[in-house]
Amino acid sequence: MMSNFARYLNVRSALAPAIAPDGQRVALLSDITVNFQVWSVAATAGQPNWPQQLTFFDDKVWELYPAPAAPHLLAVSDVAGNELQQFYLISNYGSDSGGHDVRRLTHNEEAIHRFGAWSSDGHQLVYTCNARNKVDFDIYLLDLDRDESRLIAQTSGNRIMGDWSPDQQSLLLIDSLGSLQDELYLLDLATGRERHLTAGRPPARYHHFYWAESGLYCLSDRLHDRQAICRLDAASGELTLIVDPDHHPTPGEIELLAVAPGGRQAAYGLNVGGYSHLYLLRLDSGEKQAVSGLPAGVIKTIRFGSNGSQLALDLQSPNRNPDIWLVDVVTGGCRQVTYSNRAGIPQASFSLPQLIHYPTFDGLEIPALYYRPQAEPPAAGYPAILYVHGGPLDQTRPDFDVRFQYFLSQGYAILAPNVRGSAGYGRHYAALDEVERRMDSVTDLKHAVLWLQGRPEIDAGRIAIYGRSYGGFMVLAALTEYPDLFAAGIDVVGISNWVSFLERTSPWRRAHREQEYGSLAHHRDFLERISPIHKAGRIKAPLLVLAGDNDPRVPLYESQQVVDRVREAGGAVEFIHYADEGHKFSKLPNRIDSFTQMADFLEKYLKSPGS
Repeated sequence: MMSNFARYLNVRSALAPAIAPDGQRVALLSDITVNFQVWSVAATAGQPNWPQQLTFFDDKVWELYPAPAAPHLLAVSDVAGNELQQFYLISNYGSDSGGHDVRRLTHNEEAIHRFGAWSSDGHQLVYTCNARNKVDFDIYLLDLDRDESRLIAQTSGNRIMGDWSPDQQSLLLIDSLGSLQDELYLLDLATGRERHLTAGRPPARYHHFYWAESGLYCLSDRLHDRQAICRLDAASGELTLIVDPDHHPTPGEIELLAVAPGGRQAAYGLNVGGYSHLYLLRLDSGEKQAVSGLPAGVIKTIRFGSNGSQLALDLQSPNRNPDIWLVDVVTGGCRQVTYSNRAGIPQASFSLPQLIHYPTFDGLEIPALYYRPQAEPPAAGYPAILYVHGGPLDQTRPDFDVRFQYFLSQGYAILAPNVRGSAGYGRHYAALDEVERRMDSVTDLKHAVLWLQGRPEIDAGRIAIYGRSYGGFMVLAALTEYPDLFAAGIDVVGISNWVSFLERTSPWRRAHREQEYGSLAHHRDFLERISPIHKAGRIKAPLLVLAGDNDPRVPLYESQQVVDRVREAGGAVEFIHYADEGHKFSKLPNRIDSFTQMADFLEKYLKSPGS
């Protein structure tokens, strides 16, 4: 029986808002025309709000960066998911007349370009690029007026731009050594010399930098187990705690930070059990104000307008597809400005999860989102899907997930655990799965199944496991370590062999990934032991494997080899891959096909006759 996944995949989204300098329009990313492109809508209540499309690329626009004091944007796109990002300038997007220009800024199609920061006047930008050797990211300056890019400094490592100093004389650079370790450097533009700001400091994460006259603000977990708002002394590297995440009615981890022009007003997002709590903050006094009037859900982006009076954000929840909201910074009032199409599916049909915690083998309580279908369970109980997120430093959150809502509508219960190693619960929790402790997180999945099997509304014999990327490894590992627990498995762009993965992943990623997973030089035997490819004969459940031919992160070979091994062992396996996709499937026909294949696979192997 063919599924009707296409309707759910036609639910639309609006993300990554940016307020034009005159405050009249908001730019955003939307998939109104299938692929995410750049659009704009009126920001002022009462104005005609039909969206205007600004880009018409064949491929998805992944990122959008507004200039602080000029009416233009930087859009970032690639080709067929190859992640070789290129820059495009969108000029005059704030105009009510609808006139605008789009021109390409970068032309090396074999290199990755990463946006860094705008100059204060919006006429220059700095970025990093690995054109020199495909491994190290050097620093470049792009002058928009001259349409000229020049190399500022050759660096080594996985460099990411932090921010540009207010006097335009220095750049803060981040060397991302691993998921839990960043090192900070200060580059003097006059001399080309850089200074290691965090030398001798404990390993920590640093991100969301804003360099204002009043200080250099960021999020970091150097002073606190959970990410906190800090001020960094650019001369000494010393950190000062500005907002402690525990000093809230409900403690959480701070994950978003925006500072308004002038450096006196800020906004931040607090992650509490996956839900976003938004606050306004006076940096001069430390006064905090919770923003009320927003639906409970997940916020991925917050940005101030150029005069600091408005804050734009995107918000989503399990029963609300992503849309753009504006917050009046003075009054705290909130207003929704986009209303993305739900493809005629009633909002009331979308199910909300329950936040639960289940015990695992060592007494640790694992947080998870548990979704039940709205229909009553059949006599034998619901079939269930155990969903495992990727990352591994990621978090399944109560956001809008069309996959979940479709499967719920078809009568599947879903348990989405945030096993040890997940983000959102502090540094200690995030580090519990590193290197030799990798398989402890797989054991957490066993106990998730035991929790499901203990529920009277669940059919213990009809539980599938599904995950993508690192989550695909978790699927394969669970199927090989605990083959009797699962009735089916879905692996999307998953890692099957740690050795071949580290050998074949993009060169710039290898050192970063080895810090968390283990290195071939020091942990090769261990990585061989835990690789599912060597235990593929244990897989009893039918397996569906999906992949993209252009995947630079988890190359196609990882999927091909596990399919071959399972077939050689006589197992049931289906393999689907897409020539024009990478690590994430972005084209609507491929998304419809891949999710329809998943739905039909689960229908075949999980739905018993008459259920």
